[in-house]
Formats: sequence, C-alpha cells, structure tokens
Amino acid sequence: MYVDSHCHLSMADFAPRMPDIRAAMAQAQVDRALVICTTLEEFDAVHALALQYDNFWASAGVHPDTEGLREPSYEDLLDLGSRPRVVAIGETGLDYYRLNGRSIEDMAWQRERFRTHIRAARALGKPLVIHTRSASDDTLAILKEEGAGPGEAPRGVFHCFTETAEVARAALDLGFYISFSGILTFRNAQDLREVARWVPMDRLLIETDSPYLAPVPFRGKVNQPAYVPHVAAQLAELKGCSAEEIGRVTSDNFERLFGVAA
Repeated sequence: MYVDSHCHLSMADFAPRMPDIRAAMAQAQVDRALVICTTLEEFDAVHALALQYDNFWASAGVHPDTEGLREPSYEDLLDLGSRPRVVAIGETGLDYYRLNGRSIEDMAWQRERFRTHIRAARALGKPLVIHTRSASDDTLAILKEEGAGPGEAPRGVFHCFTETAEVARAALDLGFYISFSGILTFRNAQDLREVARWVPMDRLLIETDSPYLAPVPFRGKVNQPAYVPHVAAQLAELKGCSAEEIGRVTSDNFERLFGVAA
C-alpha cells in the first residue's frame, strides 16, 4: 500500500537488523522502497540490497555534501545507472548550508558535479533524485540551463522537501515531483504543511529518509521505512482524504516516475 521513495539502508548498523526492518515494513503495509546511494564507495552495498530483495530498488549518485571521496565521472554514472534494478540517478543537487568559511563561489565543484549527474540522467533516461538545501536558486537555475522541463529528460523528484511554495511551484513547472518526509509532522513545520496542502496529488511522493528525520511520534529515534505511513497520515489530514488514498496515489506516482511496475 505504501512506498518509501527515499531511504538509506546500506549503513552497517542496518545489516544485522534487515530481517526486523523488513518485517516491520510488512506489518505497516510498506511494500516497496528505493534505497539511495550517496557515494561511489557505498554503491555496491546499496545495489546488493536491490538485487537481494525484490521490493527494493537502488539509485546511483554522489551526495552534494560528499567530500574527500571518489568524484563521480559521467562514465561512472552511466555505468552504475545502467545496472539492474537501478532506477534513478542521485542523490544529487546542491547544499550550501555548511559552507565552513567558504563562499558560494567556492562551491563550483558542487555545481559541476550536479551537472554531471543531470547529463548522465538524461543520457540514461532515468529520473534525478534532487537534494537542495540553502541553494534552491542555483539548483533551479542549473536544471533550467541543462534543459530540464516538462516533457524533457531529465525528470525527477525534489526529495525531503523543505523549501518555500515558490520553489515548489518552480520545481513542478519543470516537471518534477515533490517528496515529503517526517519533517511534515514536526510541530514547527506549519509553513511546510501549507506547501504540502496545495501540491497536486499526482505529483506527490512520501519518504522516510531513514535513518534520519523520524516522524512524530518517533521523533528522535532511528527512522525506518515502516514509519512512512505516518507521513501519509499527515498528508491525508492536509488533503482531506484517507491515509490509504495517499498511499495509493503516491504508489502510483512512484511507479510512473521510476518505471517500477506494481
């Protein structure tokens, strides 16, 4: 019934707990998950989960915050993105939240990495998983410069959305989906709930971003895919429908965006 469209399950702490994580998913009616890659070094572990479990899929990409590890080339992303059960490129994008004394101009390496991901996604015909934090203007500008737009590749999703209504509208205008996480349930997230209220149903996704950002009533605990129905319940309250309807719609959207059959 529910799909977790963005989770990080390749971390070492999760490996011995995977039977319990999957059992909790089944009990919560979370029947599928997209496991997200953030470094080239972790790709094999991410991909192994998608190969081992028939209701997991994988992405291929390097998070914008990643430094000091292997830099992804266009050829790397084409190779990894072509492998079985890899359905997306990313997590990619821009993050200016922690500049650590640097200027935005100093972050040119992030912008070039983002462009590399966009070009690989276009070549593969696969969607992008976009991370943007304190960088929405540049994120949108680069997508436009690289030719993103309705009916054109690349397409994708702005994951764990926390930006303004104006940014959401610009992302939707480019043909992207908007994914909401457990942040939507936080007491101080009223502005975000107002954004979620008007995002069209056919462009919504839900996620946990596990192991981060557990929703209320689990805030402060380790997040897991079984908690994604709590995001659906919050969206249902905003939309005036049932959580089951949110589950159905977001599952349909997941299948359409990532080319994953029911």
